[in-house]
Amino acid sequence: MEKLDRITTDPARMNGEPCIRNLRLTVRRVLEALAIYPDRAELKREYPELEDEDIRQGVFKMQECGHSADQRQRPLHWINFP
Repeated sequence: MEKLDRITTDPARMNGEPCIRNLRLTVRRVLEALAIYPDRAELKREYPELEDEDIRQGVFKMQECGHSADQRQRPLHWINFP
């Protein structure tokens, strides 16, 4: 099992949804943003606090749970990481 040290869960924050590094940015929102901004540069302009490892771990977490950013869109295996 992979260590997901950037994914945090707090029942008192964001309704207990998994978040990136205790930010008020949920893993689900990051995946939705990946669907909207497939160009990594655009994504980072929109969310400058995100780092590549945050995105990678968020994708891994959602795959682990069996989710994709939008079930009607392409699955998560299309995302390329440097």
